[in-house]
Amino acid sequence: MNRKKDALVLLLAGGVGSRLNILVQSRAKPAVPFGGLYRIIDFSLSNVMNSGLTKVGVLTQYKPLSLMKHIGTGDAWDFTGRSRGVKILPPHTGFKDSDWYKGTADAVRQNIDFLEANPADEVILLSGDHIYHMDFYAMLEYHRYKKADVTVAMMVVSRSEIHQFGAGIIDAHNRIIDWEEKPKHPRTNLASMGIYVFNRRYLLDTLARDRDEVDFGMHILPWAIENDNVFAYPFYGYWRDVGTVQAYWEANMDLLKPGSGISPEKWGIRTNVEAEERRADRAPARYGAEAVVKGSMISAGCTIKGTVINSVLAPGVVVEQGAMVKDSILFADCVVETGASVDLAIFDKRVHVGSGAVIGAGSNHHIPNRKQPTHLYTGITLIGKEAVVPKGLVVGRNCIIKSHTHYDGYPGNEVADGESV
Repeated sequence: MNRKKDALVLLLAGGVGSRLNILVQSRAKPAVPFGGLYRIIDFSLSNVMNSGLTKVGVLTQYKPLSLMKHIGTGDAWDFTGRSRGVKILPPHTGFKDSDWYKGTADAVRQNIDFLEANPADEVILLSGDHIYHMDFYAMLEYHRYKKADVTVAMMVVSRSEIHQFGAGIIDAHNRIIDWEEKPKHPRTNLASMGIYVFNRRYLLDTLARDRDEVDFGMHILPWAIENDNVFAYPFYGYWRDVGTVQAYWEANMDLLKPGSGISPEKWGIRTNVEAEERRADRAPARYGAEAVVKGSMISAGCTIKGTVINSVLAPGVVVEQGAMVKDSILFADCVVETGASVDLAIFDKRVHVGSGAVIGAGSNHHIPNRKQPTHLYTGITLIGKEAVVPKGLVVGRNCIIKSHTHYDGYPGNEVADGESV
């Protein structure tokens, strides 16, 4: 196939992601593990690779070290070679908060030199924190066919959710004629996915026009819609913004549901096996004589002697005899000792639960977390990296146990619903 020159890809991976709470305490949101084997950014990087695009700039900002280590040379996604490459683009103005990117457009504006050093007819802008499968080359062809200045990937969402997104009103030709950013009273159910194709010259001219225009959804798109040719590119596949604990948990659970539409293996999603702790060297999972596993994803290196139901276990997780893990997500090398019970929880790496402890006790899911009521309100309990839960401790619903909490960090034998330690 005789393809026109590749577009340049800019992947925005600098968001704080604070609604993911302790999961982003020491890492950027796109670097949060997902589905046992992957990190969130693997989906965007793999989509770029599978679309045949070869030049990527990754704009980082917040706690980027694990993300940079994970991306490495880009070899895992075939981004190494004379005409291909992935470049990490950290903020280069300073270290104060005021020097950070003020918005998505400001982030791209601060990396104009990268755009100018890598000439291409179009620039594709992506977010690094969505779970989806998409052919960007098809979107690029659509953009060229429409002779658009800007093309925005859009999908239908329920009207109850549209307040979280930019929303576009289109005409019969898919041209966007009006725009509402996070509307309280929406006139449409078409939501922006945060994926844009810009003509490169148009983008450079737009960014040069007004330095106060710092965000694509708030400033750049409304102006472009009023003055130029902006089209919606309809998308019909699986796509999820996993920016909240609830959405993150649901997307992981979708992996376990036949027919949910998410399939990383079929989608050809790759990860950097070498960057993850001993991932390439892990032995196959082992199961004891009394192990019971139902509807779960069990990664290499796991040892299961107890019961695992409807859960996602990353490499190296140990579930001892008589222990139970249900409706939960456990990151690498967590240990659940004999007789312990874990129900509706997310564990960061290397959490250790002592024998007989109970995580997710009781059935009262409706007392939200007192400190973070908008983060935890459906019963999910979060346990931070390398926390130790003493044997016999009872932890309720919507609780937060911070990273590195050890035996002396607990007030007593129980953590009540909605409390944090």
